[in-house]
Amino acid sequence: MPWPSPISTTDVARAALRLGWPSAQSGQVWWTEDRPDEGGRTTIMHRAADGARSELLPAPWNARTRVHEYGGRPYAVTADDRIVFTHQADQRLYLLDGEPRPLTPDDGARYADLLVRDDQVWCVRERHTGDGKVVRAIVSVPLAGGEPREWVTGADFYAAPDLSPDGRHLAYICWNHPRMPWNGTELRVLRLEDGSSWTVKGGSSESVLSPQWKDDQTLYLVSDWSGWWNLYQITMYGTSSQALFPAEEEFAWPLWVLGGRPYLPLGDGRLAVVHGRGDLRLALLDPDSGELTDLDVPYDGWEPKLAADGTSLVGLGYGGAVPRSVVRIDTVTGRVEALRRGIDELPDIAYLPKARPVEFQGRFGRHVHGFLYPPANPEVPQEGRTPYVVFVHGGPTGHAQSELDLEKAFFTSRGIGVLDVNYGGSSAYGRAYRDRLKGQWGVVDVEDTVAAAEWLAAEGLADPAKIAVRGGSAGGWTVMAACCRSDVFAGGVSYYGVSALAPLIAHTHDFESRYMEWLVGADESVYAEREPLALVSGVSCPMLLLQGLEDPIVPPEQSSAFADALLERGIACTYLAFDGESHGFRRAETRTTALAAELAFYQQIFTETR
Repeated sequence: MPWPSPISTTDVARAALRLGWPSAQSGQVWWTEDRPDEGGRTTIMHRAADGARSELLPAPWNARTRVHEYGGRPYAVTADDRIVFTHQADQRLYLLDGEPRPLTPDDGARYADLLVRDDQVWCVRERHTGDGKVVRAIVSVPLAGGEPREWVTGADFYAAPDLSPDGRHLAYICWNHPRMPWNGTELRVLRLEDGSSWTVKGGSSESVLSPQWKDDQTLYLVSDWSGWWNLYQITMYGTSSQALFPAEEEFAWPLWVLGGRPYLPLGDGRLAVVHGRGDLRLALLDPDSGELTDLDVPYDGWEPKLAADGTSLVGLGYGGAVPRSVVRIDTVTGRVEALRRGIDELPDIAYLPKARPVEFQGRFGRHVHGFLYPPANPEVPQEGRTPYVVFVHGGPTGHAQSELDLEKAFFTSRGIGVLDVNYGGSSAYGRAYRDRLKGQWGVVDVEDTVAAAEWLAAEGLADPAKIAVRGGSAGGWTVMAACCRSDVFAGGVSYYGVSALAPLIAHTHDFESRYMEWLVGADESVYAEREPLALVSGVSCPMLLLQGLEDPIVPPEQSSAFADALLERGIACTYLAFDGESHGFRRAETRTTALAAELAFYQQIFTETR
């Protein structure tokens, strides 16, 4: 019998507001909120200097950019506290000044990574041409509206435009296919008066991120040339590079979405930074002395999306029993204030699992990282082995964090433990760990996921006959492949997973269109050795496949084809497709249905394996 739990599917689907993208100035704070109850619409919230909170963007306005399909920060604040944002429906830039007013033409162009200086919005523009090509540039858009002015183009991708204090130079990041931004990028500077430009740092095997001007001649940046994303300062001509705090820790995350700020200068010259392995801690760094001081705050981890207002710092913090929150910290007095919590009402803390970082050995003695969430329910004695689900994150260059997650608590409070595995290739553990996946997607990730299940059984935590695996996107690929190549799992759950490489390469979006060359290689003969659809004969366990029908990243055919192949072989498979959903379910009703189906699936397979 499943354990009784006060956490319902509705609680999970409707509780999390998905807070994001804080901004701060003049004692005010702004942030975004994704609203599951409103079909996943993203609104912009404002907290005034007097503490009053208000919603700035009523329905049907939806602040969401689709640049790179994954998007990023969808808004920026002007010097006089107005909002510039990208509207999901048409991807145009709008100025929120009373009623939203369009700034850019209605020509299908997309905009992201917004920076407002004086009367101009500097940003990345993405255009999809009629012949299927995608052209990107860094442009400036007048706040009065009008045709954008193109400043830089020619590279495949751009990010992080930043103007020097004197307004004479523009720093930015760029890279070209087939590289991804965690493989190699270039930091370049453009002299605006004559259009000349040069490379400051970076290249094909160095990932440089988040440039910010220290003064008119000097830049801060993050680079992984040492094997870890660390902070540096450098002159704008590429001389006198200086590591500010060399450490085997990460000071940034991979550039999946645009607009993040993993560090920011404060008014007193110090830098607010995030750093660590796995979870990122919040700290203050003195760039002159190199002294790094962790802040004493009741949050275990922080998103690399900071905002600063003088000596006040705003970020997104989380903990094992603390929901993701918009948090303001006075770095002088030490006062910590939660301005908004992603979950208003939490269940009794006794029902929440306590995350424990774990490390175990994979194949060939490889060390593999993860977070363990044992079952937690005060009404049920916890004795012996229990069922477990191995969670596999997407990306694949992503990583799992230890933050409070009601979805995990939904299972652990019902007696199903969770091991969130950060397989080789995950970020947050240095470049060498990320590079384990080079040419090995479908091998290393699968081996490490199988090793996670074997470790659970060997440690006496899990009943070896009652271990399932679930993941989304790239994690869905790993789920399918692990079920094809191993018999350790009682069942598998894939959310919008990849099952075949050639169709994915042919139809996926531009940002990841050459990613397979790094993950698998360019030799199509290897595909049949890796892809789940070609290995489906190896599956012996039941599977649940869930898919959004408007997914531009992993087309629905990826899931439906795998489901058909399983059914043809007589393998139990349930395929659930959802109209109106994209890559990642945003609607409360979809999330409720999917979670209920997943629980029912586990209850069935764990009962059948008694």
